[in-house]
Amino acid sequence: MFLTELTRLFQKYRTSGDVVITLKKSDGRTKLVPRKGHSEAFEPADNKCLIRASDGKRKISTVVSLMGFLVFCFYLCFFSFCTCYIF
Repeated sequence: MFLTELTRLFQKYRTSGDVVITLKKSDGRTKLVPRKGHSEAFEPADNKCLIRASDGKRKISTVVSLMGFLVFCFYLCFFSFCTCYIF
């Protein structure tokens, strides 16, 4: 689903405009980190990555595992290669 929406963003701004992609390491938390003395038992998730994409008006995001991150990188390299050399 994320890759489909990202493809739509790229196609929409193929000739003009920008799509900004950010990557961030994620530990799987959905809430803020608790203060000292109020710690909860929390096991951080290993090797997760938060991927965000925006065109300035619309934002999409997803959290992926290490394997999902590698698939995303392959997709991004393939897509950018195809769009750069087709014109």
